[in-house]
Amino acid sequence: MITAQLVKELRDATNLGILDCKKALEATNGNIDAAIDWLREKGIAKAAKKESRIAAEGLANIYVSGNKAVILEVNSETDFVAQNEDFKKMVDEIGNAVLNSDATTVEEANALEVNGTTVGDYVVAMTAKIGEKLSLRRLEVVTKSDDATFGSYLHMGGKIAALTVVKGDNSEVAKDVAMQAAAMKPEYTFEADVPEERVAKEKEVLKEEAMKEGKPAEIAEKMVAGRLKKFFKEICLVDQEFIKDGDVDVKTYLANNKCELEKMVRYEVGEGIEKKVENFAEEVMSQVKGTN
Repeated sequence: MITAQLVKELRDATNLGILDCKKALEATNGNIDAAIDWLREKGIAKAAKKESRIAAEGLANIYVSGNKAVILEVNSETDFVAQNEDFKKMVDEIGNAVLNSDATTVEEANALEVNGTTVGDYVVAMTAKIGEKLSLRRLEVVTKSDDATFGSYLHMGGKIAALTVVKGDNSEVAKDVAMQAAAMKPEYTFEADVPEERVAKEKEVLKEEAMKEGKPAEIAEKMVAGRLKKFFKEICLVDQEFIKDGDVDVKTYLANNKCELEKMVRYEVGEGIEKKVENFAEEVMSQVKGTN
């Protein structure tokens, strides 16, 4: 007989729903260990069915301890699930597991132990429990020296996360620059980060524009130099106009506070993922047909 106590024990061990636990115990004649294995197998099967789905929502977060920080992104299919407390707890547990390990890649992170299982299996179990495809998409481990400071900023409840390393002992400046990165979406940190081919192409376009304006070649070259500065100002963090003081750029703001930016990492949830465009009418009709 499957008792309420047995179901409770299995729920405590797996964090899954009552019906799933009851079904597992019935399938394994009340054997807790066998029920856990049964649930894991079923979870893998459920997760495999969802593997082709697009998960472009979720959360990005940052975890810091001493001279080490981890920024990561965990995806779900819907924003509704991303706000689920179980999902948030899973993100935090993964983040802290990476922070307290030597893992530096998603593959290594998925092999870490958390809650008596691996991160990879934990995500699979949560996929089965929540009913949406979940995945640890990416992470980066960032370290700093003792004379540097981490700055972090989460925007829109974790839709955007920005992490900075600033040389100097000024946490407010480090956070301000992280906020700048989150809000202004720079493509690069420094001018030197911009690929040479992109700079060359931009120069070519700007020169062509100047020549079309009827400017002599010598004047056109000077115009290109000026307009190229504007180009860098739009895409490079240190060249951007500082959001808290439009009279200075980020580089000047840092210098005025005797600080220097060493690194910036910015994650925006779902960037680069082609999202599926849902047709609500078609979805409703398919469900209606399915019930007939």
